[in-house]
Amino acid sequence: MSIYSGISSFNDLGQFFRTFLEKKSVLSEDFNSLENKFLQSIQKAESENPWFTRENIFLALEQWAKVLTTTDLENWTKQYKYTENPKRVGVIMAGNIPLVGFHDLLSVLLSGHQLIVKTSSKDDALIDFILDFLMNSNEKFNSSIQKTERLKDFDAVIATGSNNTARYFDYYFRKVPSIIRKNRTSVAVLTGEESPEDLRNLGKDLFSYFGLGCRNVTKIYLPKNFNTDLLFESFYDWKSVIHHTKYANNYEYNRAVYLLSKEAFLDNNFVILKESKELHSPVGVVYFEFYNNSNELKNELHNLQEEIQCVVAQTQNEFSDSVKFGQTQNPSLNDYADGVDVMQFLENL
Repeated sequence: MSIYSGISSFNDLGQFFRTFLEKKSVLSEDFNSLENKFLQSIQKAESENPWFTRENIFLALEQWAKVLTTTDLENWTKQYKYTENPKRVGVIMAGNIPLVGFHDLLSVLLSGHQLIVKTSSKDDALIDFILDFLMNSNEKFNSSIQKTERLKDFDAVIATGSNNTARYFDYYFRKVPSIIRKNRTSVAVLTGEESPEDLRNLGKDLFSYFGLGCRNVTKIYLPKNFNTDLLFESFYDWKSVIHHTKYANNYEYNRAVYLLSKEAFLDNNFVILKESKELHSPVGVVYFEFYNNSNELKNELHNLQEEIQCVVAQTQNEFSDSVKFGQTQNPSLNDYADGVDVMQFLENL
């Protein structure tokens, strides 16, 4: 197996995604084509996980379709060495948003290692299809991919979970090289000079995937005296989220809790804005906090960097890991979760 054949297989997968997205309006699960089998996997994913709406699954596919090209994959991997001594790397995937574990899968296989993958029960159908696609498109992947319910006989581990499961992972995998990921979230910093388009784009960072991803913004830092009505106006395009049953249940629950406890909040009937020092807001709620001094805020965010995936800001490079408005869910191949270079980790095994 060479890096070139691996890249070719993932380019084929990207081309399949691109073709599928072009044909999606005319596909029917009644036909026995590969595209229609994938449609059946999508329907299974929808039925098994109500958060995985068709729209959100397509959103994830569109992102991967953009970067799974020979050019992008070669530019990404050329800075790393392809191993001549493959190790068995266990990957424990999360399932909060569609295909969230795919980057780890991609990294392990393109670094030349063997993949032992434990998928999340919340994102099983889509990953299963991809594994089958890869093994059918490249016979050498058959000896490099193993799916399991329980990791064993591994040389290294990449595991993603909650803060609680991370403590278990740290102990259980303490004897092997590992990357253990905990809960993270993203924040936005406004200056008051944002355009209406910037604020509308911020809605993508908040509401894509119902706010469940680590790259979703769950807190907004506002300059003193910022008019919060501007936020509600810019979020209006996302009002349809309230028609999703699980989102609506979370919104109504949190609203009831705040009302009963007589806590102050702002509400527009589909999202709650609540002033808080906390970073991780519940579904249906966005925290905000006013700041007086941008330098003090930079220091505060620096101290919170272990909890923050990325910062949305108008001026790039002003904050570490900052991204433009509306771009949190469009990471490049070298945008690594938690800022840990997975390919370098794999190269050093």
